[in-house]
Amino acid sequence: MNPDKAYYITTPIYYVNGRPHIGAALTTTCCDVLARFHRMRGRRSWFLTGTDEQAPKVVEAAQKAQIPVQQFVDTLAGEFQATWRRLHIAFDDFIRTTEPRHVEVVQEVFRRLRDRGDIYKGLYQGWYCVADETYFRDSDVGEDHLCPNPECRRPLERKSEECYFFRLSAYGDRLRQYIEANPEFLQPDFRRNEVIRFIESGLRDMNITRVNDGWGIPVPDDPDNVIYVWFDAVINYLAATGWPHAPDWENLWPADVHLVGKEIYVRFHATLWPAMLMGLDLPLPRTVYAHGFWVDAEGKKAGKRTGGIPHPIELAQEISDLSGAPFEMAADALRYLMLREMVFHGDTEYARESFLGRYNTDLANDLGNLCNRAVNMVTRYFDGVVPTPTRAEEEIVQLARETAQEYETALGEFRFNAALEAVWRLIGRMNRYIEEKTPWKQAKEGDREELAVTLYTCLEAVRVAATLLAPVMPAASGALWRQIGLPTTVDTVRWEEATTWGLLSPGTTVPAPQPLFPRILDAVKPDEKKRVSESKKVETTDQEKSRKEEGTPPAATGEQSAEAPVITIDEFMKVQLRVANVTAAEPVPNASKLLKLTVEVGEETRTILAGIAEMYQPEELVGKQVVVVANLAPRKMRGVESQGMLLAADVEGQAIIVQPETRVPSGSRVR
Repeated sequence: MNPDKAYYITTPIYYVNGRPHIGAALTTTCCDVLARFHRMRGRRSWFLTGTDEQAPKVVEAAQKAQIPVQQFVDTLAGEFQATWRRLHIAFDDFIRTTEPRHVEVVQEVFRRLRDRGDIYKGLYQGWYCVADETYFRDSDVGEDHLCPNPECRRPLERKSEECYFFRLSAYGDRLRQYIEANPEFLQPDFRRNEVIRFIESGLRDMNITRVNDGWGIPVPDDPDNVIYVWFDAVINYLAATGWPHAPDWENLWPADVHLVGKEIYVRFHATLWPAMLMGLDLPLPRTVYAHGFWVDAEGKKAGKRTGGIPHPIELAQEISDLSGAPFEMAADALRYLMLREMVFHGDTEYARESFLGRYNTDLANDLGNLCNRAVNMVTRYFDGVVPTPTRAEEEIVQLARETAQEYETALGEFRFNAALEAVWRLIGRMNRYIEEKTPWKQAKEGDREELAVTLYTCLEAVRVAATLLAPVMPAASGALWRQIGLPTTVDTVRWEEATTWGLLSPGTTVPAPQPLFPRILDAVKPDEKKRVSESKKVETTDQEKSRKEEGTPPAATGEQSAEAPVITIDEFMKVQLRVANVTAAEPVPNASKLLKLTVEVGEETRTILAGIAEMYQPEELVGKQVVVVANLAPRKMRGVESQGMLLAADVEGQAIIVQPETRVPSGSRVR
């Protein structure tokens, strides 16, 4: 292996026919996280992103906006770069397909493949989708002559023209053999199986040019034609290395990871692109990974065509406005929320309420609560100086090590949400640890030795969590380090700091605690917000009493400004909780978190959707008794009407169903 080889990771290059949205932001953030993670591990990383500007639909968008095409793409390419920078995305290179370096390499690839006989001239007759930039054979198209892509379904154009073809059919056997011999090449596994089926169905030679209409990369020696956008676009990954003339291009190539959305995976990144590289006698990327879509409540892709998902800067600004957090903290919050909400192997519903709700529970409450309570008590009981522990809490030390291991494994498998879940198990355990140890009682009883152990353990756990979160939330991690008295910056942190316990030096001075993620009150309904504000006046819960004794003012905790609103017994009795028997369970298509349950509530049979798919297999639920809210208004999700709600405990982000201790008659009321 080349010892100078960098970890080279790429996003797809994004069409500039519209502004960036959180679909593109998700992919780009994932690549940024992986590049940062590998830098933490001491490996040079190179992160490439960019914009695809040669497509006919870009011309259409410019014409619709009544702006010259070059000016149109310049503006949008600039917006993509500015958006990524504001989201703390530290790309190393940003390539545009209108740049001379890209144009030159595309034409060189064309010449080489033409010279070896892989490109030839012929007559194309068939269907073309402008929106998808894709050609379809007659057998792919129905009588309605609409795009076969279910996410598109736009009218197709009939094409009959002389053009150049890439001899893709010649690479079917070689591609299949390579895929089967290199299981890490195409991920996740079920996507690899899709590609194998696509190849086995028979690859056909691909039209790779169109008539020159004034926009696009001209075909070498034939300027009346320009190169088809998908043949052109994928070459950006190679062009950015400086191939073929730069002396150090092999320090980048082959790419370690191409991270792309599933819609451009099978035909282009997993079939066409590797065949082109084989034709050039170049090594293939080590891994091409496809993630799913953000979808709406009906399971349909939300994006530029359909709307429904926001511009990332606008969403980050909304989080900042609602919470009062500085924009840089809100941007990091958005990075976290995208990676935590998305289940990467499948589609995930985007819901604004879910994002804001998780901001409150995970960031304002769990993470902010842990850091601010610990710092506040060190300020109160040790004059703001990190105490010297006489021993280590071995359970917490072991949990921290296991957390780092789980995090590392999950990132290696592109399970970003699982990596964050591991960190939050540590954070959740530390919040319970505070309640178990009651440091305010240790202080009151004069047990300074145990108090020092307790508070040092809390601060060191914050340091470990902040280190693990550095690739995901670089600004927030820096703020956490500063909060516990460390000058560390994200550029200098190393992976060993996450796996080594005890690096926080006793004697370190901590500053006054500040809420990093103030809670969003506007995430709840206006009438609930009023009750929350009123209930803030009365400390009724154990946690509020704990705060009072430890001396942490609610405004400085970073968690909820108040607990859940107090209700009367009459209000509670309006909620009908009943025991139900689960008679059937099945996954909801294109919904990685939802299961569709058929339940019997007394004599009545109902359908209920429950977000428990990450914890339960459908077959293990059949026959169980569960508790449901029986008088909840029906809600339609993913095209299915949910007639009630299943009760489940939220245990460190995991849904654990509530069940009767012994079997009771179906329909029994829970009081």
